[in-house]
This record gives sequence, C-alpha cells and structure tokens, in this order.
Amino acid sequence: MRVVLAQPRGFCAGVVRAIDVVEGALEQFGAPVYVRHEIVHNKHVVEALRNKGARFVEELSEVPDGALTIFSAHGVSQAVVNDAAARKLPVIDATCPLVSKVHSQGKRYVAGGRTLVLIGHAGHPEVEGTMGQVGGPTYLVSSEADVAALDLPKDAKIAYVTQTTLSIDDTRSIIGALHRKFSDVVGPNTSDICYATQNRQSAVRELSKIADIVLVVGAKNSSNSNRLREIGFENGVPSYLIADASELDVAWLVGKEVIGLTAGASAPEKLVQEVIEALRAFDEALEVEELDGKKEHITFRLPAELRV
Repeated sequence: MRVVLAQPRGFCAGVVRAIDVVEGALEQFGAPVYVRHEIVHNKHVVEALRNKGARFVEELSEVPDGALTIFSAHGVSQAVVNDAAARKLPVIDATCPLVSKVHSQGKRYVAGGRTLVLIGHAGHPEVEGTMGQVGGPTYLVSSEADVAALDLPKDAKIAYVTQTTLSIDDTRSIIGALHRKFSDVVGPNTSDICYATQNRQSAVRELSKIADIVLVVGAKNSSNSNRLREIGFENGVPSYLIADASELDVAWLVGKEVIGLTAGASAPEKLVQEVIEALRAFDEALEVEELDGKKEHITFRLPAELRV
C-alpha cells in the first residue's frame, strides 16, 4: 500500500495561536486558567491542555470570581463579553483573527443599514458568537432552500458574511441564490474567506483524484473535518473521519492500494503520524509520500496580554 498525505493538512494559524494562548497563559499566570468552550474542536488538544492546568467550561457561571478566563478560537457573543466585564473577570481573547474579521464585517454592514445574512451551520459556536456580535437582526442560512424561505422583500438591502469553516466552494451556490432572490446584495471578497479552509479542501480534491480511500483525522464535532470527509465522498472515494488511529478499521483497507490521508485544521500532526504507524502494522512495506500543495506561512500575533 501507499499513503499519500495531503498538503496542507492539520493545524491552521488560528488554531496554533489559540493553543499558544492557553499555554502562554498557564506559563505566565499559572494554573488554573478557565477556557470557555473547547479551545479548538479536538479532544487530544483539549486533554493535553487540561493536563497542564486548563479548565474547560461551557458557561461563564462555572468560572470562579477573579479567575483568568480565555475565550475559544470560535469567538463569543457580545453578551458573553459583557457578562465577563460585569463580573470583572480578567479575560484573554483567543478568537481566531479571521473570525474577528467576520464580526467586524457584519457590524459594518448592519451599521450601514443592511439586513445581514450569515451563511453557516446552526448550533456551531462560531455561528452563535457571530450572531451575538453584529448588533442587529441576522438571518442564518445553510442552503439555497434556506435562502428561498427568507421572508424579505426583493429590494431589501442585503449583506452576507460566512462561517470561516466553510470554503468558497461551499458558499458559492448560496451566494448565487442570494443574488437571484434580491436586487441589492453585497458581501466580502472571496479572498476574505478563511484561507486554511479553502486550502485543505482543495488538497482533498486533489487527493481524491488518485486515492482509493480517504482518511480524515479530526473530531466528530469539527465542522471543517466533517467537510473534508464529505468532499472525498462527493468525489466518489470511500472516505472516513477518524479521531485517531484507534478508530481505523482495517476492513476499509481491503483491496485498496493508495490511501489518501489528511487532517482537519484542529488535528495535531502527531495523530496523522500515529495513523501512518497503524497502517504500517497492516502493511510493513507501506510507502509514504506527500502531495505538492500550498505551503502556508501565515502566523497571527498573540494577544497583547501575552506579548512579553
């Protein structure tokens, strides 16, 4: 068998920054620090940080008075920000800068008198944060059918923003439906949509051209990881999402020669290497190579509280 690794795969700059924020806070201020929601959607990352002294909570009410609080990479609503301020909690914001950019865009559109449409998935923490940040009514859509169901006049002044874990390809048809339904629609340039999401999806499309099977390392609750698996499947390749090597089913490998392997934006490279070792146990002569792809050199600065 031959393993072909997608390029790029795994951690994006926003995830690296979020993890660095928690580790930096622990080093600088000591344990425990409290993180609202999983810092990123990966249990291995969360457990590693928990072992270092991070405490993960879903609500601020679970944070003791005066305890250092970190907002996750997905962002939070203004109500959460206000609640933390009212309690005088010391806060470090690990929101991905690209998510913060969506918040700013949405606020500008609403301030300009436009009705905001958010393209995303209901229940995702990033979507909940964005809807609670823009300061005006926001309509959530995830399909062309949702656009058709919008009860707004054709001449309504519409603006749209997107969840960052969706790509240009994911949103193109929905944006097209908005333009067909409404006469005045504006939105961000496609270059403003998360680079990491687009790059990882493009890499899986290339992988699907040569692979007999696609394995995606990532968490079940990771939106971008699920989408990578879906893309492999949509391209006619059996595709599976696995949290780590323990979930690998050797029955999937029977009759397969080329195994495409990638990882979601919140999955550590260590997990990818462990999957390769598990595959090598199945075939000692396993060959491993990497596809050509985009090299990512983007980094994000840490919050001011940690720049010492």
